[in-house]
Amino acid sequence: MRKVPMLSVDLDGNVSLRGSQNVKVLINNKPSTIVASSVADALKQIPADMIKSVEVITSPSAKYDAEGSAGIINIVTKKNTLAGGTLNLDTGVGNRGSNLALNGSYRQGKMGFTLGGFGRAMYNVKGAYNNTQTTGQTTLVQSANTLNHGLFGTYQLGWDYDIDKTTSLSASVRYGVRNMINSQNNLLTQTYLPTLTTPELSGRNVKTTNLSGTIDASVTYTKTYKPQKELSLLGLYSRNNNTNDYVADLFSGTDWQTVLSSQKNVNPSYNQESTLQVDYQTPIKTNQLVELGAKGIFRQVNSDYSYYVATGSTHNYEVDNNRASNALKYDQTVTATYLSYTLATKSKYTIKAGVRYEYTFINAQFSNESSGSLAKIPGYGVLVPSLNLSRNLRKGRIIKIAYNRRIQRPGIQFLNPNVNASNPTNISIGNPSLSPELTDNVELGLGGQVGKIYLNTSFFGRRTTNSISSVRDTISQNIGTEATPVYQKVIRTSYQNIGHEDAYGVNIFANGTFFYKLQLGGSLDIYHTHLTNNGDALYGSSNAGWVLGGGLFSTLTLTKGWAIQAFGGGRGRQIQLQGYQGGFAFYNLGIRKDIAKKRGSLGLVAENFFNHPFKVRTELTSPILTQNSVTSMYNAGVRVNFTYRLGKMSFDGSGFQFGKRKKSINNDDVKGDTGNQQQQQGQGNGPAGAPLAPNGNDFVGILCG
Repeated sequence: MRKVPMLSVDLDGNVSLRGSQNVKVLINNKPSTIVASSVADALKQIPADMIKSVEVITSPSAKYDAEGSAGIINIVTKKNTLAGGTLNLDTGVGNRGSNLALNGSYRQGKMGFTLGGFGRAMYNVKGAYNNTQTTGQTTLVQSANTLNHGLFGTYQLGWDYDIDKTTSLSASVRYGVRNMINSQNNLLTQTYLPTLTTPELSGRNVKTTNLSGTIDASVTYTKTYKPQKELSLLGLYSRNNNTNDYVADLFSGTDWQTVLSSQKNVNPSYNQESTLQVDYQTPIKTNQLVELGAKGIFRQVNSDYSYYVATGSTHNYEVDNNRASNALKYDQTVTATYLSYTLATKSKYTIKAGVRYEYTFINAQFSNESSGSLAKIPGYGVLVPSLNLSRNLRKGRIIKIAYNRRIQRPGIQFLNPNVNASNPTNISIGNPSLSPELTDNVELGLGGQVGKIYLNTSFFGRRTTNSISSVRDTISQNIGTEATPVYQKVIRTSYQNIGHEDAYGVNIFANGTFFYKLQLGGSLDIYHTHLTNNGDALYGSSNAGWVLGGGLFSTLTLTKGWAIQAFGGGRGRQIQLQGYQGGFAFYNLGIRKDIAKKRGSLGLVAENFFNHPFKVRTELTSPILTQNSVTSMYNAGVRVNFTYRLGKMSFDGSGFQFGKRKKSINNDDVKGDTGNQQQQQGQGNGPAGAPLAPNGNDFVGILCG
């Protein structure tokens, strides 16, 4: 993903498109509740060898859901439509992680099957955390060592059948699992008060457990009447069961080993979606196309949370009477219909105009109203227009201009009212009363060959009203024990709809092959962002600044099956309403040797080998608080990869599938968490890059494998 033009992936795996994390990630044009839960974690469950291409749609037409303020990212995995069977083995082992994948496929006549599994282990991911914050007359200084490890996996079964030459049926089932354990060891807090000559000291160890299991099941029926005239019916069921717990042991200040008491927060949750969709398209004459359809998404979200305390080191927990348990039930139904019209003229212009209308029904409530209540959230409708205009120029070059409106609904991580107090001086909580944000996008792009180089340049601008943003304030919190309470002001992170967020900038991508053996490419992103808060001035009135990012990649193909790859990139500091988040950089160098007549390969990859450690600095300010933190990541790594392919495929032209365009569901309608945990960088040897290839209808960037 780091090699895809216009995308930025930070050291935690969070994906941004043109500086915005409000993107929807699809897998083979299908949504998944695990992506809604955590994009960073979901991407770690996809082996790089199975990715065929990554499509970046920055100006979607009316046919796409209106969700995803910045755009849509569609990860297309490899499939085969040939006769015969194959079995692929892909494995790697390193000092920071290991992976194992086994994927098979079989096709004969009108029917085909795919079956595969992928697992990844992450270990030995060490780091450090330092934080200084001031609230009023209180200053806190914190430090801790961190250690993360986890297991990721995905298992899938696919089936497709050509009923006849014009009708097809396909189905798939995918199960994903995540098991993440994050530890903060020796979290020391020094509290400086004006009434004390020496700081108060407190210490704790914190263990956070994040477990999830996701199942996605889909069925697709497609009927083709004639070229470009077809009807498709689609159904999807997806459910993500998630558990996010933490246990904190509080130590005695005498020896820093005796456990005085323990705290525990249990937060099981689920996100379930059922979707029905119908699409129909038909040509008008030879140069016009009409598309129309309807869709319904039925979503149920539940977050159940409770708090416990224990005295001594026995871990005999009892209910914490100071913090009330509760459960949020959040039901959401989205109904949509759209109409799209495409015209291709003899003068090489292509015009695609459309309109989409979506209406959202919400029913949200707490199971225990005595512990909190919610005001009724009214339903809302939104009309989403889109317009794409392109013209083919000489020598295969193309120029495009586009406008579209997008909506972003808050996901469970923004809504979840569970109070995460694993670090009692920096707590976080969601906001179930959030409203959706609305974004208007404009874009101008030019792409094509310039000699041996493919060059694509795009200028963009967007305004987001009612923008969902993280905000920080202070509250009084007990940072001591239940028996010996100590109350002081701590920083609370939540989410609010601020005024608006404006951004404008330019993306440049270039790629070329020289001397038939050397491929060079790179991207440059420059944009300016400005956030304005029309709410409480205590959160800060506004913030603005420029952000610079990009990357370079190269592949050198040598004789006798040898190849060398290198890649590096990064992004400058990210602007937030109350400050900025520090920049990051990454790089890797690898060598690969084809073996067994190119049926397999051996590779050696080194990543961030000069980082000891890599540090990310974050600074937050407002009229009521200041916070400066440094996160150190010891992410230098080396790994060995091995791949091998068994079986042989042959072309079978009897099946109609070679002329069909498969349909699929896209639930790109929820703003989800992008992950906030330190993760290991990508494990696979991904593709080296390919030209940005607009498709004439929407702004689409494609990175092919």
